[in-house]
Amino acid sequence: MTTEPTDPRFAALPQAPGKIIAVHLAYESRAAQRGRRPKAPSYFFKPASSVAASGAEIERPAGTELLAFEGEVALIIGTPARRVPLERAWDHVGWVTASNDWGLYDLRGNDKGSNVRNKGRDGYTPLGPQLIDARTVDPSALRVRTWRNGELVQDDTTSDDRMIFPLAQFVADLSQHFTLEVGDVILTGTPAGSSVAVPGDVIEVEVDAPDAEGSPTSGRLVTRVVEGPGDFDENIGSLPSVDDLQREEAWGSREAAGLPPIEATASVLTDTLRAKLMEAPVAGLSQQLRQRGIRGVFIDGPKSDTPGAKLVGTAKTLRFVPLREDLFTTHGGGYNAQKRVFDAVEPGEVIVIEARGNAGSGTLGDILALRAKARGAAGIVTDGGVRDHAQVASFDIPVFSQGGHPAVLGRYHVPWEGDVTIACGGATVQPGDIIVGDDDGVIVIPPPLAEEVADATLAQEAEDAWIATQVEAGHPVDGLFPMNAEWRARYEAETGA
Repeated sequence: MTTEPTDPRFAALPQAPGKIIAVHLAYESRAAQRGRRPKAPSYFFKPASSVAASGAEIERPAGTELLAFEGEVALIIGTPARRVPLERAWDHVGWVTASNDWGLYDLRGNDKGSNVRNKGRDGYTPLGPQLIDARTVDPSALRVRTWRNGELVQDDTTSDDRMIFPLAQFVADLSQHFTLEVGDVILTGTPAGSSVAVPGDVIEVEVDAPDAEGSPTSGRLVTRVVEGPGDFDENIGSLPSVDDLQREEAWGSREAAGLPPIEATASVLTDTLRAKLMEAPVAGLSQQLRQRGIRGVFIDGPKSDTPGAKLVGTAKTLRFVPLREDLFTTHGGGYNAQKRVFDAVEPGEVIVIEARGNAGSGTLGDILALRAKARGAAGIVTDGGVRDHAQVASFDIPVFSQGGHPAVLGRYHVPWEGDVTIACGGATVQPGDIIVGDDDGVIVIPPPLAEEVADATLAQEAEDAWIATQVEAGHPVDGLFPMNAEWRARYEAETGA
């Protein structure tokens, strides 16, 4: 069944598009915001049923929170393109216009990459309102701007220094794989500044060519956000679900999302402090914490999978909840919370997993351990089991667990959320807490106390080493361990402490 040309959704287009292809990441500013720069373009498809006209309303389903706008330049194919070289690719673009690549991040988790549900909903691809003849403009001299409630929030150009890839490359690249037909639409990615909209907001996008003769423009593409029904059926497919990572990516930053900055606590662990903690034994650190009234620091259960390994880093948390089959269906597959945490761990961070002390299944295996190692993670701590235990233990990354188990995650666990406060091995762990582990076990150190307890531990270690030499020389421990005034004076005189 084809769409009638009179359908108001396609009023701004030469015809209803057969394909809508969207670029994941194309602007340098967006790559900097996301912390990654692709070497080649990547894409996803959107259905023609997602097209809307200027002035249309877009629904944010009741019970969801992360409806994000992305102002973009849209290319509309004017002549069929199949295996066209880069130097002739722009000749196949008939028109340019404005687009808004809306996405509902609440539905993103299970479709990461494909974006089928979160970006394919009805009305989530408004286009128009006017077409710019592609022959009259320089593809490297277009401008895209977005306004939220009248405030300019996105403003960038398609110049070579602003784009990772030139616009014509998308046409040439895609035409290597399938025929681009007349009316097909390519959404060319969004610059930095995309964010979240709420019911009542009005989002406007405009594409123009300010340096071209006559300054051709698409006009303002207007979309108003309204609340729609949220009657998702859990017996059919994915339910909306968000975590702090999705909030951060939808809003554009942790600050914009109202989340506490992880870096503020992670930065406490300087190279100097890390070196001190690498030298300080866990037993001594725990003693110093206990003397300061902090007793609930022991992560009970996990032991080093590689005896002799030392672990120091800041916590990046992951929480599993007990298995419930319907929840595993909605949260266990696809790009779930477990995979997102391992993909996002930063150098120097320790992935700490809450598995409720249940060692009856693996909470990670060799692939995820390798991913953490490749990302520069300082280590992994889980109060559950590890699959591929021997292989994981052979990797050059400290792993503390309750040992090996062949069962997969879904035997007992549902991967639920990351970057939240968790309970691992009976200890409360917050993102940014300092984690230290050795053959005696693993402890959590509150960041404000880390420098103080590290210094005190190293001082105590030096004192204990001196005491040990006295014991080896034949002195009794009475009065020496701990030192009385006489022994203390002798120690200070000999060591200058």
